[in-house]
Amino acid sequence: MVIDGKKVKVSRDSTVLEAAKQVGIDIPALCYDKNLEIVAACRLCVVEIDGKNKLETSCSTKVREGMNVNTHSEKIDTVRKDVLQLLLDSHPNDCLTCQKAGECLLQKYAYEYDVNFVKHDGAMRPHLVDTSSPYILKDDSKCILCGKCVRTCSEVAERQVLAFADRGYDTRIVLDADQTLETSSCVSCNRCVTVCPVGALIDKRTLGKVRSWEGEKQVVKCKSCQYGCNFEVIKNRGKNIAVKAMEPTEGRPLCLRGRLTTEFINVDKPEKPFRKIDGKFEETSWTKALGLEEVMEKMELLKEDE
Repeated sequence: MVIDGKKVKVSRDSTVLEAAKQVGIDIPALCYDKNLEIVAACRLCVVEIDGKNKLETSCSTKVREGMNVNTHSEKIDTVRKDVLQLLLDSHPNDCLTCQKAGECLLQKYAYEYDVNFVKHDGAMRPHLVDTSSPYILKDDSKCILCGKCVRTCSEVAERQVLAFADRGYDTRIVLDADQTLETSSCVSCNRCVTVCPVGALIDKRTLGKVRSWEGEKQVVKCKSCQYGCNFEVIKNRGKNIAVKAMEPTEGRPLCLRGRLTTEFINVDKPEKPFRKIDGKFEETSWTKALGLEEVMEKMELLKEDE
């Protein structure tokens, strides 16, 4: 097949978006994730394919022998700019203070396609911020409804906390029957946070500590169980200041206990841990948070015997 004039051989199971990546062409996409079900919702990854009368979503279109694809043209760029403008028109203009600045895909693509915030009298997404959790901050005003959080949460059978609610412009992401992070069945695993492309879901324990372009990052594996989930240890000015979960892959579920274990081992001054008890977060000891009560009791008994 040919992509932007480059001949390339790829697996028949590949999508156009995946094929483009193999030849170093980055097609913008907000709802796509290689680890999640494809929904082709954001319409940002559209391309032109010879023989097709309309633009096709590259994330959901399978390659075929002899296919000729263009990923950039005046028509394509106009559509992408329109999509980005509609998203910015419903988005708060607080990139300067947003924790996701430098990592936000909406910010990245708006810059690449020269799309800016404009003043208007039209509707904006409601300013609904859920601060009830010590681990996750949920800001509905920044949500672009890509659905990645819903899809990744649903992959773990016993969780499936997040869902779409309402219709049209009032559509939003809710937890259970429209509960808060604290009162819902959310287990604070941070799967949703790792896949969110904007600032709608933020790791609260990294909030205000460091910007994405500052400090250093070191990837470590969690030692809490056999899955070995990946985490980033964030360093700044010679100190380990935070731990951040990375996207779950290869069936790894991510969990709060693993995150806290990784934080306790790697962060110089870890924050106080919390446990959810009867729908309410309560500050607790590290011994209880890590499930080490029985271990510590036995160690104390062994000390007495000595």
